Amino acid sequence: MSSQKTLDEYVAEVRALQAALRPAGLPDEPVYPAGHITIPAHVSHWAKERPEKLALAMGDQHFTYPELDDAHRRVATWMSEHGVGKGDRVAVYLGNSTEFAIAFLAILRLGAVHVPVNPMFQPAELAYELLDSEPALIVTTSKLHEVVEACSDRVPEIPVLLTDGEGEFGWQAAISSEPYAGDDGDLHSLAALNYTGGTTGMPKGCQHTQFHMLYTVGSAAAATALPTDGNYVALCYLPIFWIAGEDLGLLIPFVLGGTSVLMPRWNAAEVVDNIERYRVNLMTGTVENYLELMDTQNLPERDLSSLTDPQAVSFVRKMTPEVRHRWAELVPGSVLRESAYGMTETHTIDSVPYGFAEDDFDLLSEPVFCGISVPGTDIAVVEKGTQNPVPLGEVGEIIVRSPSVTDGYWRNEEATREQLVDGWIHTGDNGRIDEKGFLHYLGREKEMIKVNGMSVFPADVEMLLNQHPSVDTVAVVPTDDPQTGQRPVAFVVPREGSGLTAEELVTWARANMAPYKVPLVSVIGDLPMTATGKVRKHELAEDAARLNSGA
Repeated sequence: MSSQKTLDEYVAEVRALQAALRPAGLPDEPVYPAGHITIPAHVSHWAKERPEKLALAMGDQHFTYPELDDAHRRVATWMSEHGVGKGDRVAVYLGNSTEFAIAFLAILRLGAVHVPVNPMFQPAELAYELLDSEPALIVTTSKLHEVVEACSDRVPEIPVLLTDGEGEFGWQAAISSEPYAGDDGDLHSLAALNYTGGTTGMPKGCQHTQFHMLYTVGSAAAATALPTDGNYVALCYLPIFWIAGEDLGLLIPFVLGGTSVLMPRWNAAEVVDNIERYRVNLMTGTVENYLELMDTQNLPERDLSSLTDPQAVSFVRKMTPEVRHRWAELVPGSVLRESAYGMTETHTIDSVPYGFAEDDFDLLSEPVFCGISVPGTDIAVVEKGTQNPVPLGEVGEIIVRSPSVTDGYWRNEEATREQLVDGWIHTGDNGRIDEKGFLHYLGREKEMIKVNGMSVFPADVEMLLNQHPSVDTVAVVPTDDPQTGQRPVAFVVPREGSGLTAEELVTWARANMAPYKVPLVSVIGDLPMTATGKVRKHELAEDAARLNSGA
């Protein structure tokens, strides 16, 4: 049902509500400590302003800002001499590494286009992305080059820079070139193709500019009080080919003149060591990561006092007051919170729950609490397929407008036309903005379940089931039902040693949930996951249908 307001009137109302909610002391505009300059220019700026500052660390590799500025300029020269110029795509097929960070900066300095590629891709996946983006160069390792070679029957030959190779096309040659003098990038040209990593369908290249990157940092800094005095230190073990890892491990540290501490992958003991060693103040991980830290590391004996803003992502296990309180007991002064609502199309940081943890307000609000929009971003909830806003409190499709919304999908006019309308990206997510102005996320439109005409949102059922003390993780999917139209089916991983049965959980659900939300339950050992830590729900669909049929 339409709110009878125009979209402009609705946006003005939400802006006013959220302005009143914004935590005291936070700016209402993005913060740009070095001004509107390119990302590589930030590194050059901090090299002059903070010459002793550690910019990048990984293992025994350390780069101050002058060293990082020099290294990426040298690689830029090598790339330029080997045919890379403004607008050319460069595929960076690497795991987390200092070479990834250096190549990223070199590509942007040339005005070329950064194409991060999942290092777990196998030949068919890699071939698709290479054929779609048509890079002029691939930056990779000798081991991953074997996968590139396996694509040779379907992908034209592409020059390769090996980060562990020797000779003309080896990293040592690139890093020994003369430093590149200019900065051929600009804020508003195509600078990156960040491919969507959905659980179904072929990935699409989201077109992003350097200003999209800059705005993401500036708005996040304003919304979450990130330090801009050089004391920002991020620990990133999220994959930096993933746009959330790019934000945390590359963009935010380099724009704010802070420090990026990279890790190749999650390791609980190394995380604690790095927090102590580098005085890390922000990291983002899954709820499972924090549980492992609490279960396996002697946190009270370690100095983690610098970690003021640990952030969790509820991909499988959900953030609960229990998890937060346990963390606070072990790491006093550290408030664990959910990270942010966002997507690849918007550069990920659109709405944050920062500042709403008192009395667990954020975690006790109806699922999933996403807080308020970052400065400069508008979020609306509309009738599906339209831009007609629904009344506050009612469910509809979330749409987002911000300075970091993608310019469109690479060579895909149809998808661009369908999802990008008058500057608004149609997310396909169900959600609502409540009467106070807070955003709530309820799941993907295609995941919504209709039971006798009633809307059931998987996120809602998952949050409710997670309240059962024996539930470890849960994923809810729809299945067709001849009696009700559809039914929710919950695949549940029980806590170790609990002995939880499907019958027990269904009984509990009937006592704690509206009847139409009560799911069929299957207790399983683990959930199928994507490379980026999301549940492959489409793989559960066949099992759900079989369970509902009694087969």
